[in-house]
Amino acid sequence: MGGDHGPRVTLAACRHFLDKQPDAHLLLVGAQESLRAFAHPRARIVPASEVVAMDDSVEVALRRKKDSSMRVTIQQVKDGQAQAAVSAGNTGALMALARYLLKTVDGIDRPAIAYPMPNAKGGATTVLDLGANVDCTEHHLLQFAVMGSALVSALNHVEAPSVGLLNIGEEVIKGSEVIKKAGELLRSAANSGDLNFFGNVEGNDIFKGTTDIVVCDGFVGNVALKTSEGLATMIGGFLREEFSRSLLTKLAAIVVYPILSAFKNRVDYRRYNGAALLGLRGLVFKSHGSADEVAFEQALNRAYDAARNNLLERVQARIAHARPLLVGSEGDAQSVEAVAS
Repeated sequence: MGGDHGPRVTLAACRHFLDKQPDAHLLLVGAQESLRAFAHPRARIVPASEVVAMDDSVEVALRRKKDSSMRVTIQQVKDGQAQAAVSAGNTGALMALARYLLKTVDGIDRPAIAYPMPNAKGGATTVLDLGANVDCTEHHLLQFAVMGSALVSALNHVEAPSVGLLNIGEEVIKGSEVIKKAGELLRSAANSGDLNFFGNVEGNDIFKGTTDIVVCDGFVGNVALKTSEGLATMIGGFLREEFSRSLLTKLAAIVVYPILSAFKNRVDYRRYNGAALLGLRGLVFKSHGSADEVAFEQALNRAYDAARNNLLERVQARIAHARPLLVGSEGDAQSVEAVAS
């Protein structure tokens, strides 16, 4: 029911997903009048009488709309009726409801949003956090690194994914006190075999693919995400504009079109849609709110891959192994500060 387009897009994506994944089953949560036209032997409708709007506050989602499709969806995971939840709705509400209903894994103070961003190597760099936590301690950043390693290991089948700490330079003496302390913790985790820590990385390393994972606070991560999406939009607009100009410009555009088009496809966020909310006692994936059929289907695929590759168990196992290093900010009672849209 969520996102900019609602069932018009999500139901079409669900049908494509089911057609391509013969072992998958879907629970479609929402208003029955909007969903009853969808018929598939491996899909079932779960009714919900309310919808969390994109501009609803966290308080509204938590306390007033107790039969929202978003809340009922996460409840299905909590009750064991589903192995993963996917939503294109309000990010702040989704994070708050997921944290309230599912709770965090022991050893994790705050869930984080992890998202694969395209890189020059033809793959993706997983970045976290992307907006759930604006202010982070060094222990939060270590927790993000441990969770991100489990995610990439499970979904990309990389045994020891490399982790970079986002900083203003590669040198260990650079950065804020939090970043310097986080670097020390990450090096300790590497020495104990809990992480494959590469060291400090800079913003351009995300797109170079220098490391498999880049760890940062949610404010910086969200800016990086929106910048990459803006780049893809800019290139698409440039191609459309140049083909509408003079004959000479059109001829020049034809020459460079294959290169720019290939680049646009590589950075197309739809191919990587589906951010994981890590650190919860259940799998929850966030689709971009403006997702079309292709993008929402990709979010479903990521959730499906996470479930069948036992992502939750892998995250918990890595956290349990690294728990002696993760202490230091337990009992953090601060509210989740969601800035992603």
